[in-house]
Amino acid sequence: MPGSSRILLLKLALITDAWRPQINGVVTTLSTVTECLKGFGHTVETFTPDQFQNWPCPTYPEIRLALGCRRRLHERLEAFNPDAIHIATEGPLGLAARRYCLKRGLPFTTSFHTLFAEYVNVRTGIPLAWGYRFLSWFHNAGERAMTATPGLVDQLRQRGFQTPALWSRGVDTDLFCPRERDRLTGPAPRLLYVGRVAVEKNIEAFLALDVPGTKYVIGDGPQRAELELKYPAAVFLGYRQGEELARHVTSADVFVFPSRTDTFGLVMLEALACGVPVAAYPVQGPRDVILSEQVGCLDEDLAKAVTTALTLDRDACRQYALGYTWERCARLFESHLALIPRTESQPVRAIP
Repeated sequence: MPGSSRILLLKLALITDAWRPQINGVVTTLSTVTECLKGFGHTVETFTPDQFQNWPCPTYPEIRLALGCRRRLHERLEAFNPDAIHIATEGPLGLAARRYCLKRGLPFTTSFHTLFAEYVNVRTGIPLAWGYRFLSWFHNAGERAMTATPGLVDQLRQRGFQTPALWSRGVDTDLFCPRERDRLTGPAPRLLYVGRVAVEKNIEAFLALDVPGTKYVIGDGPQRAELELKYPAAVFLGYRQGEELARHVTSADVFVFPSRTDTFGLVMLEALACGVPVAAYPVQGPRDVILSEQVGCLDEDLAKAVTTALTLDRDACRQYALGYTWERCARLFESHLALIPRTESQPVRAIP
C-alpha cells in the first residue's frame, strides 16, 4: 500500500493472540485501531483466542493460548479470502497464520509489541540472543514488522530484523481528560501505577521508594499477592476500565512508570491526556514517549524523578497528549499493509 494513489477498501484479516479479556496496551491498540479501520470503510475480521479451543497460559491465566488452532484458522482464512493479512503476535495463532501465508506464498505484515525475549530472560534466564533469534525468524518472513517508536526500529535492526517500520500510537483524549480529582483520597502526593502486576514491570522499584504520599496500583497479575503482603501501605485497586479508570488516573499527582522493558507504555500517554505528569527511568519506552521535560522526568533515581514531576504543569501534559490521535495511528498502520495480489476476477475494491 505505501505510495498508493488510490483509496482502497480492504478485507483485512487481523490475527492476534492478545485479546480481551486481557487489559493491556497491546489489546487497547489493536481493538482501537480495528474500530478506526472499520470507520474508514474497511472490513476487518479478527482471529482471536476466544474463537478457538484455548487454555490458560501458566502463571498468566488471563492470557489464553489457542493451541492446536492451525487447521481451523486456515479454513477460516480461506473462507474470508482477505486482501491483506496482519499477524500481531508471535503466539500459537500468529505461528499458524505465518505458516498459512508462507505455504500459499501470500505477503503479510507483523507487529512487534512486547520485549518478549527480555521477559523470558527475566523469568527463566534463557539468553536474549536465543529469544531474538526466534523473533527475527518470525518477523523477517513478513513484508514489514511494525513497531511503536524510532528507538525500537533501530534496536530491532541491530537484533537482525530486516524490515522494521514505525507505527506510532494514539490516545483517546475524550475519555482520558482532566476531570474532578475525587477517586484517590489518601494523603498527598498521590502516586499511581497502572498496568500488569508482574515481575517484568519492575513495580517493586516504585513501591520501595522512600517518598511522602500514598502509592496506588491499578491492575492485577501474578505478583500482586506478594507485593500486597510486602508493602501493606500501598493501595492495590485491581483492574479499572473506561471512565472509572480515567477518573482514577486524573486523581493522581504523578504517574510512576517503573518498567525497564516496555516497548512504548501507552498508559503514559493516557496519564498525560488526563493532565498527570510522568516519572520514569530513562530507558526504551519512556524515552520515546516523554520527549519534553515539561511533561515528565526521566531519571535513574526514580524518587528524584517523582519529586521533579510533582512540579510540572498539568495543562502542559494535556496539550502534549493532544498531539497523539488514534486516527493517525490507524492511517499509519493502513499505509504499511501488504496487499495480496489479485486476478482481474478478484479485484481489490476501490473508491474512485
